[in-house]
Amino acid sequence: MSALDRLADLVGLERFYHDIWGNRRETSVATKRALVGAMGLAAASDGEAEASLRALEGRAWRRPLPPVLVLGEGQGTDLSITLPASLDNAILSWTLTLEDGTIRDGTLTVAGAPLSDGAFIDGQGFERRELGKFLPMDLPLGYHRLAVAVRPHGADGAALEGATTLIVTPDRCLTVQEAVPAGRSWGIGLQLYALKSGQDWGLGDFGDLGRFAETAAALGAGLVGLNPLHALFPADPNHIGPYSPSSRSFLNVLYIDVPAVPELAGTPDAQARIASAPFQEALARARAAELVDYPAVSALKLPVLEALYGTFRSLDPDHPRRQAFAAFQDAMGDGLHRHALFEALHEHFYRQDPSLWMWRRWPAAFQAPDSPEVQAFAVAHADRVGFFAYLQWEADRQLGEAAARGRAAGLTLGFYRDLAVAAHPGGGAAWADSSILVQGANVGAPPDQFNLNGQNWGLAPLSPLGLREAAYAPFVALLRANMRHAGALRIDHVMALQHLFWIPEDGSDGAYVEYPFHDLLRIVALESRRNRCVVIGEDLGTVPDGFRPALERAGILSYRVLYFERGVEGSFTPPGAYPVDAMATVSTHDLATFKGFWTGRDLEWRRNLDLYPDVASRDKDGWDRGVDRWRLLQALSREGLRPASYPSDEGDQSHRPELTAAVHAYMGRTPSRIVMVQIEDALGETEQPNLPGTVDQHPNWRRRLSRPVEEILEDNEVRQIVASLRDALTGLPGTSVA
Repeated sequence: MSALDRLADLVGLERFYHDIWGNRRETSVATKRALVGAMGLAAASDGEAEASLRALEGRAWRRPLPPVLVLGEGQGTDLSITLPASLDNAILSWTLTLEDGTIRDGTLTVAGAPLSDGAFIDGQGFERRELGKFLPMDLPLGYHRLAVAVRPHGADGAALEGATTLIVTPDRCLTVQEAVPAGRSWGIGLQLYALKSGQDWGLGDFGDLGRFAETAAALGAGLVGLNPLHALFPADPNHIGPYSPSSRSFLNVLYIDVPAVPELAGTPDAQARIASAPFQEALARARAAELVDYPAVSALKLPVLEALYGTFRSLDPDHPRRQAFAAFQDAMGDGLHRHALFEALHEHFYRQDPSLWMWRRWPAAFQAPDSPEVQAFAVAHADRVGFFAYLQWEADRQLGEAAARGRAAGLTLGFYRDLAVAAHPGGGAAWADSSILVQGANVGAPPDQFNLNGQNWGLAPLSPLGLREAAYAPFVALLRANMRHAGALRIDHVMALQHLFWIPEDGSDGAYVEYPFHDLLRIVALESRRNRCVVIGEDLGTVPDGFRPALERAGILSYRVLYFERGVEGSFTPPGAYPVDAMATVSTHDLATFKGFWTGRDLEWRRNLDLYPDVASRDKDGWDRGVDRWRLLQALSREGLRPASYPSDEGDQSHRPELTAAVHAYMGRTPSRIVMVQIEDALGETEQPNLPGTVDQHPNWRRRLSRPVEEILEDNEVRQIVASLRDALTGLPGTSVA
């Protein structure tokens, strides 16, 4: 193997993959050079690859301890220490500081630790010795710090020192059975921006979410599923994709319910602004719009929020709101400050010149968050940085209040939040720590029958090397941020825990990059239990062998969609054959609503937008959809669920609400732990929230619901569909729902 091949193997670059047609696709030399380079290791030439390989291999021998070790509870510590040779008589002292502050320590001679390996690096000998057997076996769950010091016997002077993080984890995530007494639940999936109410300012907000949560609970639901609530780009409200965020650790501040901000009561200027005729006219237009006008919403909300922040700053330092904000800042740490600082910088440069939207186009001194120039900017613009931090605090407070309203009304699981697969390379997360988010490669998917050229999602992948060097701290923070105010977390494209398809920016073919799967799974389990949060893994698409069994062992629910669950010759899978440890649903945000599926509205969009590669593909889709309608009616007939208004299994019959109700009764008969109904299906909507393969040809992430939240509870179609699902769930022998 060449140095490049060995280096690629060492950093987790997979040598080949099999595409959806079974063809083996080798990772090219050009792709290896590009993706290794994206991880920060020079590999443009054979000489550079050789030097990077030596440096990476040498680093593992030159430091006493690895940056992190993830352990199972009660399994002991399989840890080795690496030292220069000929230190047999040296004294090794170790100090283990547990997460709760408890300290355990001990000493031994180096020779007392069994030798397990050795190597010569640049002419110097190194030894690896087993240390774990001398450490406590009964480490509690959590994050602990082990420090070592090695000093030659009888010698004065500096000791050789090292440290590592020990993460002790459970085997499984919190299960639905542990979270709700019945061990099963059902819920309603929602795109928050789509909510309408008599109080909204042009898009659904956290106040509307609280009202919807109470409505869902009144209908008998146990949870409400949400689109990603991640932070976008306040300076540019035209960037609206929830799966292409600036940061996955913070919130979209346009979801703030402005009238619910306490400072409004003490800000007469803001009250006068809101009451003015021009504002009320703009508000009426935004509220009445069929599609969300994000720039209009931003123009309404942000100036008022700026005024409210002025009032907040004038409060006495001992005021409860000031103290609560300070506590939030302490809890969120430096991550909040960096995010708010990025928001201020992004606004500053983007307003100067729209071509400076990407931070990598800013002056070089501002591309590093710790530079003197950035620190000077933070001081000079402290008020603006504080404003963006204030918005995050208020958004978090309102989300927490919405969650509390839902739980008080009877949502046993509460909200499930959605964690996008990655963040935008031009966003705050990438700027705040470029060693963690890769620059020079994007996340995507290899070619398949839907996208013959593959997909480039334009998102920055996490670096597996950077994650380990940071002892997984950014991953832990990401999980905690998205488990806040939630009873469940859906991880989008959960296969990314094992591997992710990277596409080089230089145009080379993409390849899969491995991640430390078992470490990440165990950390998910630990945070799941600490935050009392059930975990669902969106495992649609190409799933690696053995992946789903590994998720099941870890207690992560699979994600099953009616449209995709098929048996031999394309027949729909019977309800009883669905897995127990799963969340089942008819559709998703990326697929046709059920009415849209039945009427072929999604196919009509694809035809009108010329998204088919050829006429044959277009015609085949149309034919297949007719066959699918027939198959679905057959499946309903087998279960005794075909509505009386459908006299046969013929697929050319028109859509009626009772058909949607029957399909949800079908899903309710599955044994899956959670069954979801999308609010678009409950309301009989034809249009889907997002049409993959489009950007602005289709109104993605802008559609509003046809009914305001105040009318949903009494909507006959909603009640019919929900009742069919609920009755089917409770009608299964020996089961109940919560």
